[in-house]
Amino acid sequence: MILVTGATGYIGGRLVPRLLEEGHSVRVLVRSRARAGSRSWSSEVEIAVGDILSPHDLSKALQGVETAYYLIHSMSKGASFGDLDVRAARAFSLAAREAGVQRIIYLGGLGEPAAELSRHLRSRHETGRALRESGVPVTEFRAAVIVGSGSISFEMIRYLVERLPVMVCPRWIYSRIQPIAVEDVLTYLVASLDVSESRGEIIEIGGGDVTTYRGLILGYAKARGLRRLLLPVPVLTPRLSSYWVHWMTPISAGITRALVEGLRNDVIVTDDRARRLFPHIDPLSYASALDRVVEDLDMGLIDTSWSDAAGPAPERPNRVVLETSQGLIVERRSRRIAAPADSVYRVVAGIGAARGWYFANWTWWIRGMLDRLLGGAGLRRGRRHPDDLRIGDALDFWRVEDLEVDRLIRLRAEMKLPGRAWLQFRLTPAPDGSTHMQQTAAFGPKGLAGLIYWYALYPVHAWIFDGLAAAISRRAEGCRHPRQDSNLRPTA
Repeated sequence: MILVTGATGYIGGRLVPRLLEEGHSVRVLVRSRARAGSRSWSSEVEIAVGDILSPHDLSKALQGVETAYYLIHSMSKGASFGDLDVRAARAFSLAAREAGVQRIIYLGGLGEPAAELSRHLRSRHETGRALRESGVPVTEFRAAVIVGSGSISFEMIRYLVERLPVMVCPRWIYSRIQPIAVEDVLTYLVASLDVSESRGEIIEIGGGDVTTYRGLILGYAKARGLRRLLLPVPVLTPRLSSYWVHWMTPISAGITRALVEGLRNDVIVTDDRARRLFPHIDPLSYASALDRVVEDLDMGLIDTSWSDAAGPAPERPNRVVLETSQGLIVERRSRRIAAPADSVYRVVAGIGAARGWYFANWTWWIRGMLDRLLGGAGLRRGRRHPDDLRIGDALDFWRVEDLEVDRLIRLRAEMKLPGRAWLQFRLTPAPDGSTHMQQTAAFGPKGLAGLIYWYALYPVHAWIFDGLAAAISRRAEGCRHPRQDSNLRPTA
């Protein structure tokens, strides 16, 4: 039995399915059962609900556990996050010893211990020491920036590059760093289970090359096809930098300050222990890791995020949520529809072409005409069949990217845009026979032009998508098959 703490966070949420694929029995310790229950792997694991500072909760969660992954960080809890991290690690370590746990595997941060480390990096090292205090063998991996969609340190870089053609930067952009792909971090974490020599070791892990923060920024800009100018200045303090990053990204000032303070430290691998213990792992270069991140963004493939640990807000009827995460701007509209899922699905699947988009059809027609003028497909493609959809079908200026009958339809935009866009409908049947529909519009802007496009047109888009969700609800509740619609429009 393996216990994973922090299972709803960025690394934990990706580690659990990797462990399951390897055939391990997994238990997760979470603060909310509902939060874990929303994950695709929830039915394949044991879910323990509890507080990391509660000896009773820890005792129950660790019962029968052989190896425990410690992936908890309290940086979002405010300035006292370091003390809280150490308290939590000590409580966990003592409970692990009492439960007979044979090993703890912990993911911390790189940084030369003899150097004047930032609060964030120092707390990562102190957490590792606290985990070792009880005598349970600890395998401590230390990594710098993790390159992956959703990694908080990488997302900070991504948002700055996407939004600022010219960046005024402090001297820390010349600090050396050895970034590592999230896939390689997960590979190390899983492989350590079978490498007994890693017990009790501190193992520094990094990617295939060493660069600087300037290299990280310009490397991402190159991968995205963006031109960026960096202007280093000597007077930008960590506090000022953190406020600047806060205003330019969705990350709060408290978190950005802790991260920015750490940028003054070189964070590179200084010994070859990882290579000796794991000779079969050949970490990706930064450029190769970026290629995967950009591909994920283009495909809308985002598994977990640093913000996941906060958990989703409870669903409420007719609720609208606008958020920015992992390079995507996402608007979610939730509606409770008094109709079964198959009826709602028929209405959604019948959208477009001669039948129209159920609301403000003239706006879709104008957008199609503009797209044709710009050299795009416009609305002339229509659709293959008036009622049936298949993955890969063209639907006006959209393409059916994913589909589950009576459950899900995801469309990818193929009109001319300064970025990538998706429109998704997810249907969840309720016990009373109604359906919860979550309509999601997602946009991955490319540079400043993409951001200007989204926010300039957002009032219009919000009006259209709200009307679309309401129209779908009315049609489904009226048990009206979409082919009966008389509100047709000519194909542009």
